[in-house]
Amino acid sequence: MPDKRIGLSEAVSSIESGMTIGIGGWGSRRKPMAAVRELLRSDVTDLTVVAFGGPDVGLLVAAGKVRKLIYGFVSLDSIALDPLFTAARERGELEINEYDEGMFVTGLRAAASRLSFLPTLAGIGSDVMAANPHLKTVASPYSDDEYVAVPATPLDVALIHVNRSDSGGNAQFLGPDPYFDDLFAMAAARTFVTTERIVETEDLLDEGSFHTLMLSRMYVTGVIETPRGAHFTTCEPDYGRDEAFQKHYAASAKDPESWRAFVAEFLGGDEAGYHEAVARFHAVQEKK
Repeated sequence: MPDKRIGLSEAVSSIESGMTIGIGGWGSRRKPMAAVRELLRSDVTDLTVVAFGGPDVGLLVAAGKVRKLIYGFVSLDSIALDPLFTAARERGELEINEYDEGMFVTGLRAAASRLSFLPTLAGIGSDVMAANPHLKTVASPYSDDEYVAVPATPLDVALIHVNRSDSGGNAQFLGPDPYFDDLFAMAAARTFVTTERIVETEDLLDEGSFHTLMLSRMYVTGVIETPRGAHFTTCEPDYGRDEAFQKHYAASAKDPESWRAFVAEFLGGDEAGYHEAVARFHAVQEKK
C-alpha cells in the first residue's frame, strides 16, 4: 500500500487560483481548518468553494480568496450566522449558487457518479428555483412527474478532516455523522485528508466499527497528520467546539479594527503559531 503522508504546505501548494474546491464538514463541525488556514497563507485567489459552510467560508471570503460559492448554508451552529460571509453576501461581492441541502447533495452525487446531472424532487415549488435561474427541470420517461435536473458539481480538490487515518489514506470518522465527506472525496479529482492522528491500518478498528471507515484510500491523494486540525470547530469525540474562541471570532468579525487585530494575532503566522496564540487567549480568559 503506497504511503500517502505529505506535509500541509505541500498539499495546499498544489491548489491553484481559479480551481473549484470542496470543503467537507458541516457548519462549525469537523472542518479542515488547518488546511483552510494554510490556504489563507497562500496567494491563491478566484476560487469556487463548495461547502456546507461555516468559518471556513467566512475566513476565505474575508481574505478575498473566493469568487463563487456553491452552498447549502453557512452557519456557525451555536451562532446562527457567520458574520464575515453574511457581510460579503449582503454587499453582493460573491457569485453564488444557493441550493436547498438536498439539491446540494444531489450535485455532489452526480459528480461522484461522473454524470452531468441527477434528477431530484428537492426544490420543486420553492423559491430556490427562482433564486437559481440556471436550473432546469426534466420530465420522467416513466411517468408524468417532473424533476429538478441538478447539474453535477465536480471538484478539482476536496479538503476533509477526519479523526483517524492510516498512512495509505483509509480514513475514519468517530463522531456522530460523516457529513457527506465521502461524496466530496468521490466528486473530486484529488482529495487531501487532514487527520487528528495517523495509525496503523490494523488499529483502525480499535476505536470504532467498520462502519466508521468512511473513505477508502482509492479516493485519497494525500494524508496530513494535523492534531487539533479542525479547531475551532468540533471534532468529536476528540474535542468539542471551542465556543469561547468562536464567540471571539464572531465578535471580532463585526468590527474592522477588531478583525485586523484578530488576523494579526491568530492568522499572521504558521499553524504552530496559531495554536500558541489560541493557548494564550484561553490563558487570559481563565484569569478573568
